[in-house]
Amino acid sequence: MHTSRYPGYDVLRKRDTPSWDEPTRKVIKERLATPSDPRFLDAVQWRALEALCACIVPQPIDRPRVPLAGMIDMRLHANAGDGFRYARLPPLREAWRIGLAALDEESKGRHELPFASIEPAAQNALLKHMQHGELASGAWQGMDPQLFFTHRVLPDICGAYYSHPLAWNDIGFGGPANPRGYVRMYYDRRDPWEAVEAKPGKERQALKENRRVR
Repeated sequence: MHTSRYPGYDVLRKRDTPSWDEPTRKVIKERLATPSDPRFLDAVQWRALEALCACIVPQPIDRPRVPLAGMIDMRLHANAGDGFRYARLPPLREAWRIGLAALDEESKGRHELPFASIEPAAQNALLKHMQHGELASGAWQGMDPQLFFTHRVLPDICGAYYSHPLAWNDIGFGGPANPRGYVRMYYDRRDPWEAVEAKPGKERQALKENRRVR
């Protein structure tokens, strides 16, 4: 059972308050409307990406899930890079295409099945090999698997997760500090428009306060 540290908090209640301006509302609306089907990847790549996202950021089953694969696919569709690139990695789209195909080939070589079809334990073991630079299939086309894991898989997937309002609810984040901003920056202090973390024995109080946060 998923238990929130910020019970009763829903960052989307800030949508029409001074906490968010119109550009922020537009960005959040686009994230909430992430398609459930791929626009850039093909069906095989999409399955591999969905399985990869589930390994990197396991999500609670008792609430709506952040559409990680869809968010990565939308980024690839828009070709929205980082503004820089590691010289030893291909550009964004090429890196993801190669990486997902190579992940499937590595899985087939070990288990005779694509990555999305093997057991979670086997998936995680394969990703550990990637993380430690222990994969060497020709399907990598010269791309370093370890660099792909460190500089594409982790930041792209985790960054997508923590850019979504569902994740903000989990960490009590109020969204972009524009235009209202955050004032009480010192440890263990909060602005009135920030969520209240539930302390042991005070969960009901936090729930009550968080339902009023706008």
